[in-house]
Amino acid sequence: MIADMAAVGAGAVAGAISRYQLGNIATRIIAEDKRLSHLTGWHTAAINIFGSFILGSLAGIPTIDTSTAKQEVRGISQRVRLMAGVGFCGSFTTFSTFSVDILNMLNSGKFVRAMTYAAANNVGGIAAAFAGFNMAKRMIKK
Repeated sequence: MIADMAAVGAGAVAGAISRYQLGNIATRIIAEDKRLSHLTGWHTAAINIFGSFILGSLAGIPTIDTSTAKQEVRGISQRVRLMAGVGFCGSFTTFSTFSVDILNMLNSGKFVRAMTYAAANNVGGIAAAFAGFNMAKRMIKK
């Protein structure tokens, strides 16, 4: 139990730092090139979609019991699943920021942008999770 919590915590730290750094890089690049100003805030969608791909990939990998698994068995342990899925992906992706971004767009009268952003996050996230899941399934079978 303690080891599982530590794994989730370690994954969460890595996910949060990764999200923070990617957000900073995207914000800086957009600020430096005015032609990219229309992309302000969209880095959150990109991070959410990428996180969905990662989590979808994890869902496509079987969980193995490391105490009894043989070397030729392909999969990940429950602890690695917790660290990568709950910890890393849970803190890397962000539904709350996505929600506030949409609220801010709506409050600014940008209805079409808000709906496009919502659709991109949802459809893109589901498509990315589907792609990751299927990619992992194919890789495990090899």
